[in-house]
Amino acid sequence: MLWLIDASYYLFRAWHAPGGDWRDSEGWPTHAVHGYLNFLLGLLIQERPQQIVVCFDEALASSFRNDFYPAYKANREAPDEALLRQFAHAKAATRALGVTVAVDQRYEADDVIATLTAQARAVGTPVTVVSVDKDMGQLLAEDVRQWDYGRAPAYGPEGVVEKMGVPPHQVVDWLALVGDAIDNIPGVQGVGPKTAAQLLRHFGSLEAIYLRHREIPLLKKTLRGAGTLAEKLVRQREMAFLSQRLARLACDAPVPSLLASQRQSPVLSEVHDCFDRLGFGPLLRSRAAKLAR
Repeated sequence: MLWLIDASYYLFRAWHAPGGDWRDSEGWPTHAVHGYLNFLLGLLIQERPQQIVVCFDEALASSFRNDFYPAYKANREAPDEALLRQFAHAKAATRALGVTVAVDQRYEADDVIATLTAQARAVGTPVTVVSVDKDMGQLLAEDVRQWDYGRAPAYGPEGVVEKMGVPPHQVVDWLALVGDAIDNIPGVQGVGPKTAAQLLRHFGSLEAIYLRHREIPLLKKTLRGAGTLAEKLVRQREMAFLSQRLARLACDAPVPSLLASQRQSPVLSEVHDCFDRLGFGPLLRSRAAKLAR
């Protein structure tokens, strides 16, 4: 089993959560790192993964998607220096714990996870993606599951159908229609999640919807707003296919080899040095020590 961790989300969750006043040796806050490490150590101790890669985002404004759509994620505020420092600390602490870190300036963590998932499946290795991101739904299969670790049960393809109304192979097209306000993916205005799922169940794909859009008014008995929906779709065709391109995860990101995903035993002296710099006490140290046994 290969474990792939969407680290940025868990750092942001800890950043916004109320917590202790931990600070590094220069007085900068480290509470987000503390919360993230609590999560990571809990997973490492409980699940004992042998293959694991922790993936970070550094492509907020430099993703290859910004090349063809500059507005991609432009609605997000740039992280301030205090948060950026915590990202750097989190990567250093992760490596000190014997876990491989993957990050790229052009590809997002989602793309890194997608690439590693494809490589693992090619050699018959099952995958657990630890993330809450709905984009990951497009990766799920019988041998790939998604898990918001510690918060909700893991799920596979059937969970995607429950959450979105479509199976994994239609998730990209569902996002192309619905859009994603968090990532500033426009989608098709006037098409909601239920309508998108109904269209894809009937036509099968975004391409088929546009090829057969004249049939949409005939669905007025089962599809709300069918009379005007075809016109909306035709008017926003360019945005729909742009959104499809934005939503599709890349599987060609530069990533560590699967051999590098083998978890190493932490060097406790390095862990203690790292925790000293971050101002952390005995609790995290005792949890880290369990990994060295």
